[in-house]
Amino acid sequence: MFTFIVRRLLQTIPVIIGVTIITFGLMHLIPGDPAQIMAGESAPEQQVEQIRERLGLNDPVYVQYGRYMANLVQGDLGTSVRSGRDVSEEISSRIWVTVELAFYGTVLSVFFGLIAGIISATKRYSFADVSLMVIALFGLSMPNFWLGLMLIQWFAIGVDLPSWVPFFENTRWFAPSGWGEFRQIVLPVITLGTAGAAIVARMTRSSMLDVIGQDYIRTARAKGVKERVIVYRHALKNALIPVVTVVGLQFGALLGGAVLTETVFAINGLGRLIIDAIRTRDFPMVQGTVLVISLLFVLVNLLVDIAYRFLNKRIDID
Repeated sequence: MFTFIVRRLLQTIPVIIGVTIITFGLMHLIPGDPAQIMAGESAPEQQVEQIRERLGLNDPVYVQYGRYMANLVQGDLGTSVRSGRDVSEEISSRIWVTVELAFYGTVLSVFFGLIAGIISATKRYSFADVSLMVIALFGLSMPNFWLGLMLIQWFAIGVDLPSWVPFFENTRWFAPSGWGEFRQIVLPVITLGTAGAAIVARMTRSSMLDVIGQDYIRTARAKGVKERVIVYRHALKNALIPVVTVVGLQFGALLGGAVLTETVFAINGLGRLIIDAIRTRDFPMVQGTVLVISLLFVLVNLLVDIAYRFLNKRIDID
């Protein structure tokens, strides 16, 4: 196990180098001059040139990249062009908001996805199976930003209900923006976790159907084992292996996919930080945030591989 972890960590080095090259190259291909943006549209050319010289933007691209990598090896992500603060400080002040959002979204998607997938698999071709899979299809098809805006309209701005509806006068139950309180968390988590729940449900159903058709399941039934024990103790455990893979990838995708959700709900996380940095051509900030998200994604994949060993002892991850 230790050898496997060390080997996987060493394999992240070329991945991170590739991420820095791609991000660095793409940022320099985007039209716009960071020095001009910092100085303002009406600033004289001499002032713009001074800023460009101070930031090292007049150097060749390979010189700028070499300087960036030299600082990165020392743990220095650079200084934000927009705010003048260290990139690491800006990221550390916002990263946990995005991680919490992605974590809660993953928990919601796993909880409802597993329940829907198990019901669909055990009641194959029934009304419940068809209904849940149709709902999952809708959940998978809805864009995050559209769902977020609809939830804000229905449950934050509110809809006045008819007088004959008992107990409720309106649907202003949650906050339309921000992060921290329960009223602020619910809608963003639902927005981010809906598509993931649909994916987990479809994968759980498919995996459960494959396992339920195995010989050892039929043998257990022939021996008179209770159906609940067969489903949850024998079938579900083996069916979870591909589901764990999807959940791990989903969590990594939510870290990067939280950009739209954070923008819609005005949440100060990494997503909004990246958007603001791209708008202002803040090269160090974009590179730093993308690098951190890539590292988190690699770490999640490592944890998923380790989880395989606990789900099935026959899997040799070394």
